[in-house]
Amino acid sequence: MIAPILIALAAGAAAAVMFASIVSGVLISLALFYLAPLPLMVTAIAWGPLYASIGGIAAAIGLGLLVSFPYCIAFVVAVALPAWWLGHLVMLGRPAEATSPDAPGAIEWYPIGRILLWISALAALTTLAALLTLGTDADTITGTLRRALARILNAADSPLPPDADRWIDALIRIAPGGAAMFATLTLSLNLWLAGKISATSGRLRRPWPDLRATALPPMTLVALLVAIGFAFSSGLPALMAVIIAAALLMAYALTGFAVLHTLTLALRSRSLWLGSIYVVIVLFIWPILAMVALGLADAAFDLRHRFGPRQPPPLPVP
Repeated sequence: MIAPILIALAAGAAAAVMFASIVSGVLISLALFYLAPLPLMVTAIAWGPLYASIGGIAAAIGLGLLVSFPYCIAFVVAVALPAWWLGHLVMLGRPAEATSPDAPGAIEWYPIGRILLWISALAALTTLAALLTLGTDADTITGTLRRALARILNAADSPLPPDADRWIDALIRIAPGGAAMFATLTLSLNLWLAGKISATSGRLRRPWPDLRATALPPMTLVALLVAIGFAFSSGLPALMAVIIAAALLMAYALTGFAVLHTLTLALRSRSLWLGSIYVVIVLFIWPILAMVALGLADAAFDLRHRFGPRQPPPLPVP
């Protein structure tokens, strides 16, 4: 009992230090900031969500006392809450007899697609919460972002181009959606790393899921269309819709990667093709739109079932 509590406190301390390291301004602190949920996620998966909550509460209290109360709230919303909830969902299961009486003793685990939907929801929540610290309406938030970006550009040594205002306006428009997409990606990466660490240490008490079969619930596509529709309105509802739509689009991009891994199973040079695609996406970023389109196409037309590799029929039972 004592050892898991000490592990939880150590994980909370590590997460708090990684989260607070962003104030140093060092480049490596940015990577530590985005990996801050990882220690608590590992604790939630390997030892249980109770210990992750103990570590998260202790870390939040420590940040509130040593740094500031706003840092405490930001840590809870952006790190502790996602780590605890996602770790709980990963280990959530029920006896398969509830849905399949023919599989005695088996466990039906919470679907990975629904976990991905939760990741996008938490990413949208944390992004919106961060923007609401800048103001309570869209004009105030946009104005604060514009002044901050202009201050950064003016601090640079090189003179501003003549069309700097146009570039600033463009960056302000894409910043909320880009932040939501990046938050979805980093939360997914943290959860994958936490699962791998738990599996390597022998603490993962569930089989590793088939990530190629990841699929979002069907109603997610309807929610995406509704969010895109509200994005054409004005004010704070439009800003919220942009954030939600961006998070869901990144979730579909991740399912697009699952579709890609499935459709290339029959290729002899599969590793070369996949490696080249990943390199191109990392270098140029914008090809991620192809993964979004692939994920949306699979949601609409079930590409994996139509064009994926066919499984051989089962052998006859003697």
